[in-house]
Amino acid sequence: MFNGKRNYGYKSELRKRKAIRLVIALAALGILAAVSVPLAAKLKNRAGGERKELLRLWESGDFENVFMVSQTALVSRPMDYFLLTINGFAAYQMGIAQINSPDSLKYIDESINVLRKALLLKNSASDGRVYYVLGKAYSYKGDSFADLAIEYLERARGLSYKAADIPEYLGLAYAAAGDFRSSVAAFTEALEPPSGGESGLSTAAINPPGLLLLSIARSYAALKEFDAARAYLVRCIEVSPDSINITAARLLLGEIMRETGDSGGAEKQYRMILAESGENAEAHYQLGELYAAQGDTAKARAEWRDALKADSTHARSRTRLSM
Repeated sequence: MFNGKRNYGYKSELRKRKAIRLVIALAALGILAAVSVPLAAKLKNRAGGERKELLRLWESGDFENVFMVSQTALVSRPMDYFLLTINGFAAYQMGIAQINSPDSLKYIDESINVLRKALLLKNSASDGRVYYVLGKAYSYKGDSFADLAIEYLERARGLSYKAADIPEYLGLAYAAAGDFRSSVAAFTEALEPPSGGESGLSTAAINPPGLLLLSIARSYAALKEFDAARAYLVRCIEVSPDSINITAARLLLGEIMRETGDSGGAEKQYRMILAESGENAEAHYQLGELYAAQGDTAKARAEWRDALKADSTHARSRTRLSM
């Protein structure tokens, strides 16, 4: 088969996953329904040739042609399990490759429709690939589909299907569903290297580990377990090569420090963001909130004005200045 390749900001992380483009070998994809005898040899050879061509296109990464060829073949054989699965898998790959969100969702919806039809066939009972791709497809549809993403990804794991990114997708889905304890468990698993025999790279190798550390911290923060959240945020800042993740970690760390009464620590985090990134509207806004809470209206308004200079669309700063 192939490998796919809130509370505290999970939606933006799902969009990041659109950059993931890993493909695992399709060795197990040849689930060919036995051709009953005595069908004409000509028909049998034509079907076999079609499958070989689809697999060749898949292995070459030509998902667009896989999608079109299998879609055409499904017109005459609408319940062919091989055609349904390879068409659904290709539609998913087309979906995550799109830059435009409506185009992406069109292919994702097509993948879901076709693979749910494949679930009607007995071949799917032990085929974890179908549940795996369905779970990821529902993840791309947004937070309101988190329960379905969880259902299908857990079903794939229940069928012992191995894919390195399942824990990360489960972590995001559980967080979107508000089950932060399960989210923490899944994200923590995602940080671990794959056990012997598991397909693909570890998730930590696919994504910068800072992103996973930030995700774990967000779930702990949602659980109000601030000591654990703080530890993961500090680690994220130390190891992440991505300035965006570091900024997000410092913003959350500042929020936690404010909530736990450490105003000085919060101010330090916001000032470090400005030192590291130049200008940041959210850091200025949070500094303004910090000074407002301390009763220093002049300094607060100065920070909100700086926030608007950094980003003229920063609505909360504009609202505060209009009060």
